[in-house]
Amino acid sequence: MPTPAASSLSAKGTRLNKRGHQTRQVLLSTALACLADGGPEAVSASLIAREAGVTWGTVQHQFGGVDGLWAAVLEHVLNDTSTMRPRIPDSPDLAVRVDAIIELLWTAMDLPASRAIHHLRLALPRQRDELESGYPATAAAIAHFDAAWTQIVAHSFDGFDLDPARLARVRSLLPGAMRGLHNEQFLSTYTDPSEARLGLAEALTSYLEKDTHD
Repeated sequence: MPTPAASSLSAKGTRLNKRGHQTRQVLLSTALACLADGGPEAVSASLIAREAGVTWGTVQHQFGGVDGLWAAVLEHVLNDTSTMRPRIPDSPDLAVRVDAIIELLWTAMDLPASRAIHHLRLALPRQRDELESGYPATAAAIAHFDAAWTQIVAHSFDGFDLDPARLARVRSLLPGAMRGLHNEQFLSTYTDPSEARLGLAEALTSYLEKDTHD
């Protein structure tokens, strides 16, 4: 993750003055707002520049181009400790911990930063090699995100002697499962999202407990 000093540098490595630093923050805030909106042009660096009231040259000076802008947006969210360092209850009950991380993800789905990142990742290349070749800085920032999520899950279940492979599967399953349940509540169905979440929590708790009882 970038240090505070690194975020005060332009794409060419020159130190930003006060005005340049303010412009950078405006661009990042505008980018998050535009991406969170999720409209047809949401993932558009040109739109973000217009909304921020700057030229494309300013975006290039600050971030080097589209790849640098998207990477900076991702790192900006990563550096938000209120989002990336959640409080998990220190309970000896595994079910309580599972409930807590499900509630954490459910709440996060409604945050502008979460919506922004989701819309951005939908617009990026799906294939890893294509992403890494076309957007190397963005790919590195996504890898930082995945590492941060791994740390959050590990912290959430700290103190439990769980099978690492099972925990890794739960870690991979949860974001997609929660996004699906969250989206389902806005469709014309009769599914009770609270019951669905309860079922998921019970299933995951049983799955993680299995080896500890064998």
